[in-house]
Amino acid sequence: MRAWALLVLALAACKAASAGPYAPESEARRDPVRAQELSARAADLIATDVGEAERVLREALGADLFFGPAHNNLGVVYLKQKKLYEAAGEFEWARKLMPGHPDPRMNLALTLEQAGQTDEAIATYKTALEVWPGHLGSIQALAKLCVVSNRSDPELAGWLDQIAVQGETEPWREWARRENSRSHYQ
Repeated sequence: MRAWALLVLALAACKAASAGPYAPESEARRDPVRAQELSARAADLIATDVGEAERVLREALGADLFFGPAHNNLGVVYLKQKKLYEAAGEFEWARKLMPGHPDPRMNLALTLEQAGQTDEAIATYKTALEVWPGHLGSIQALAKLCVVSNRSDPELAGWLDQIAVQGETEPWREWARRENSRSHYQ
C-alpha cells in the first residue's frame, strides 16, 4: 500500500513539474490586454528598431503566451533578421491561435519562399486564400511567385486580372497588366 502511495505522489510531482504553459492554472496568469498593448507598441518599432521590437514582443508573450498577433509580429522580426526557422515557428504558433486570419499563413509562405521552398510556399499562400478568399496581399505574393518561378496555375490569369484592377499600389497594377499581356496565362 505504501509503494502505491509513493507512486501516486511521484506521478503528481512529475505532472506539476511538467505542466508548462498549457496547464489550466496558466489561464489565471494571462493578461491579454497587456499583451495587446505591448504588441501594438512593438509593431510600431519593427521598422525602426527590431531589437527593441523583439524585446517588447517577448514581454507581450510573457503577459499572454496565447496572444496570436504577438507571435505573428515576432515572426516578422525574425524574418527581418533572416532567422527563417524561428520565424516559421512563430508563424505556426500564430496560425494556430488565429485560425481565421490570413497574415500568419502569408508570412509563413514568405518565409518558405525565402528558404527556397517554392512548392510549400505556393501551397501555404493558398491556405491564406482558403481562410480569407480575395486577400489581396496573398494574391499578389502568390501570383508573383508563380510568375517568377515559372509555375502554371489555373487561377493565375484571374489573380493577375484582380491585381491589375485592385493592386495595392500602381507598380503592382502595372506589373499585373504587363504579365497579363503575355497571353500565355490566359
